[in-house]
Amino acid sequence: MALTWRYILRHYWMFYAMMLPGVILLLFNNYIPMAGIIIAFKTVNYEIGILRSPWVGFSNFDFLFKSPDTFIIIRNTLLYNSLFIVLNMTIPLAFAIMLNELKSRFLSKTYQTIMFLPYFLSYIVISYLVFGFMSDEHGYFNETLLPALGLEPVRWYFTQEVWPIILPLINTWKGMGYFTVIYMAAIIGIDDEYYEAATIDGASKWQQISRITIPLLKPILTIMTLLQIGRIFNADFGLFFQVPRESGVLFPVTNVIDTYVYRTFLSVGDIGLSSAAGLLQSVVGFTLVFLSNWVVRRFNSENALF
Repeated sequence: MALTWRYILRHYWMFYAMMLPGVILLLFNNYIPMAGIIIAFKTVNYEIGILRSPWVGFSNFDFLFKSPDTFIIIRNTLLYNSLFIVLNMTIPLAFAIMLNELKSRFLSKTYQTIMFLPYFLSYIVISYLVFGFMSDEHGYFNETLLPALGLEPVRWYFTQEVWPIILPLINTWKGMGYFTVIYMAAIIGIDDEYYEAATIDGASKWQQISRITIPLLKPILTIMTLLQIGRIFNADFGLFFQVPRESGVLFPVTNVIDTYVYRTFLSVGDIGLSSAAGLLQSVVGFTLVFLSNWVVRRFNSENALF
């Protein structure tokens, strides 16, 4: 017998009541502000207000794509985020597996806590930590490490070649604890009987990891990857703006969509152009999530996000 909405509401009202605060928060925080996307199609005049401001169609988007820096910022955004996705999956997964193999639960929890600490640091703090290591005059590398190795000092904030390595390392170091905890929680949920049966059959530790642990982690790995793909057109503003310390020489390798929008549009007060860039990022991310999820469903629907 089909259940009516009155029957469902009468018998399950408590669950809907528990869900209501979250729905209200989601509505006011995520959906109602979406009406502001009209700014991307207008030239905002504060004297007459947003609604009365003249429509300009896709002119704001045209300006974004006609910029001479368009190729550079899109290239940097996509390449960095693609590398971040790979590093945030492989390195934390390796640490999660190693921590899970520790016999001492105390040491495992201690290492998790230490690894998680950078996740709570803002990029302003991290930028000063990096500056302490890489300062031209008083940095640890130039004053202590490089002379000890017989190498010449490096002007880090004027050397483009090193930053495509430095930025991924910082991003991985900061987020490693977060992803490690997620993967460890998934590993702990694996039934011990699989490993006991594999041990009886003579499987080595590496065989247990490659044949049991990693295959059973595919759903969570897929979900985490899909979530990150949704933000592949968005860059972490703090990482690319604060850490390189606004060095103009580094713009070809550190300038991404978010920093470009800030420097070019928000700094001159043109919120129409900045809104167009933000809308473009959201639409591309939304599309990529759906396409990626569709591909996953084609191979294994159980691993899909939805």
